[in-house]
Amino acid sequence: MPYRRTPAVQARLDAQRTAVVEAGLGLLAQHGYAGCTMAAVAARAGIATGSVYRHFPSKAELSVELFRTVVRREVAAVSEAAALSCHRTAAERVVAVIETFASRALKAPRLAYALLAEPVDPAVDAERLVFRRAFRDVFAARIDAGVRAGELPPQDAVLTASALVGAGAEALVGPLAEGAVGPGTVPALVTFTLRALGVPDADHA
Repeated sequence: MPYRRTPAVQARLDAQRTAVVEAGLGLLAQHGYAGCTMAAVAARAGIATGSVYRHFPSKAELSVELFRTVVRREVAAVSEAAALSCHRTAAERVVAVIETFASRALKAPRLAYALLAEPVDPAVDAERLVFRRAFRDVFAARIDAGVRAGELPPQDAVLTASALVGAGAEALVGPLAEGAVGPGTVPALVTFTLRALGVPDADHA
């Protein structure tokens, strides 16, 4: 008869897996993927290295899980910001997305660099494409709604959204890597976003 885990055993394993992921996220935010060795994650989580391998057979699999967790949190944050009632127009909602992502990136630059550009396992590189599509879809939904409501000029919402994701990431990667993000970075991204949307008088919006 095959062994079946009791609810108590499964709960302990689930809690241990969560501890591993949170430990990995802490290291990722401080040291990037290079610092997320299995031994370092185990030490931070307070468990044996072998226990980490029980949940993630390789560092690549752990790195993918960390990346997915960060992406889920970032997408949730920008979506929540765009949904705030104070943002009454499509342009304001799109700006809320770029402002929120950029501001969060500047508050956690090491984590943001790991998310956007740090050289890493090919499996994580593949996840970056998923990340870009997720953010593209957040932008595209707001742009499409603005076009349909007559608030924004006719445009390909997915194309504009893709351009915003690419430009936003590229604008942040260099400064994040160099630790030289100036106070004008986010306002400049906002102006660029409004221009890309076709908002009249974007320089003074």
